[in-house]
Amino acid sequence: MAHPKRKTSKQRRNKRRTHYKAAIPTVTTCPNCGAAVLYHHVCPECGYYRGKQAIVKEASV
Repeated sequence: MAHPKRKTSKQRRNKRRTHYKAAIPTVTTCPNCGAAVLYHHVCPECGYYRGKQAIVKEASV
C-alpha cells in the first residue's frame, strides 16, 4: 500500500481547506409585510410569494 513520502504540514493542509465554507443565504424583505424572507421562498409571516397569496396563514389569537 502506498504511503506519503513526507508529512503534510498544517499550513499546506489548511490552505487546501480554505474553500470549504458555508455560503451566506440571500435575504430580502417581503414587499407585502416587510418581514425578512429567503429568496425563492414563501414569506413565513404573511404567506405571499411574488405578490400573490401562496399559502393561507391563520391569524394568531
